[in-house]
Amino acid sequence: MTYQVTPPAAAGASETAAPPAPPPEDTKISVSRGLASWLTANHTSLAITSYQSGRLFLVGTMPDGTVSVHQSAFSRAMGVCWDRNGLWLASRVQLWRLENILPEGMTAQGTYDLSLMPRQTFITGDIDIHEVGVDGEGQPVFVNTSYSCLATIDPVHSFRPIWKPSFITELAREDRCHMNGLGMLDGKPKYVTAVSQTDVADGWHGRPLPKGVVIDVETGRVVTDQLSMPHSPRAGPDGKLYAVDSGRGFLVEVDKETGDLRDIMFCPGFLRGLAIVNGYAIVTVSKPRYGKFEDMPIADELAKRNGTPMCGVLIIELATGKGVEWLKLDGDVHELFTVELMPGVKCPMVVGPATEEFPETITFDGEFQTSAA
Repeated sequence: MTYQVTPPAAAGASETAAPPAPPPEDTKISVSRGLASWLTANHTSLAITSYQSGRLFLVGTMPDGTVSVHQSAFSRAMGVCWDRNGLWLASRVQLWRLENILPEGMTAQGTYDLSLMPRQTFITGDIDIHEVGVDGEGQPVFVNTSYSCLATIDPVHSFRPIWKPSFITELAREDRCHMNGLGMLDGKPKYVTAVSQTDVADGWHGRPLPKGVVIDVETGRVVTDQLSMPHSPRAGPDGKLYAVDSGRGFLVEVDKETGDLRDIMFCPGFLRGLAIVNGYAIVTVSKPRYGKFEDMPIADELAKRNGTPMCGVLIIELATGKGVEWLKLDGDVHELFTVELMPGVKCPMVVGPATEEFPETITFDGEFQTSAA
């Protein structure tokens, strides 16, 4: 493959990609001392979304051992999923496919070993896509929150429904139970989370807490209804079921037989997003949307601990329930949605549709030119 940028960049294959856009002046990003070492030791980088500020953050490690945070604008950036050396990304009215445009062994600016660029977009309309996964055939599966179902892309329609909870009697654009989280297992949807088991328009608002559920997609069984505004169910590599109990502020393990919860760690913020690797959990936490947590149980926990809500990413050791590393955002970014692992990637970047470089970043397969000659 030939990688070209028009107009040409300075000579040298390592300088052909667009430089990262600097963060806005009113956004301050700080990291723990050991975050870069942790990323390196676990052979991964992170993709983080912020729907409130409309950004995709890619977190990796620079050649000098410092942390890189590369960001790009996507309207209401929500669910994100790593798949085949690229990302699926949900935004306000579409699902994006971002591909790596760097040939194997090439770096951009001598620094970035992955350069993502949108190559496909599927228009869904504003159906409030939350978490996204990929099935065994490489097809995206997403939580269609507005219609209370799981869905995939369709060549004609806005979406193709593939599953709904048994208590939802019809598909209507009413956000009846606020289904939000999706956990995949062996290439199939395995678990979803919903705030309540309600079957009326916007019925989840104002429900008694806790009544949030994890549902087994395969069997339709409610695994637990003991959660408060849950998100992000995950089938861990250890065979256990994890989720974030957002209304209480805890990362939890869910007993798959009894539905009982085991608190792993309290996190000072509203939890959404969970990734698991090598005995660690990575979660995103957000500041309260309206300046307070109102009647959520997390308010009592914060008061008891004399804590202050934060916006950022926490890395938690599952065996001990202790936080080991962190990334914090202050300023105009105060809510995050999810976090995704990008295994094998050291330092990623993205050429987003809102950048000046986007229309001039052009690639093509150089084999045609060689064979034609």
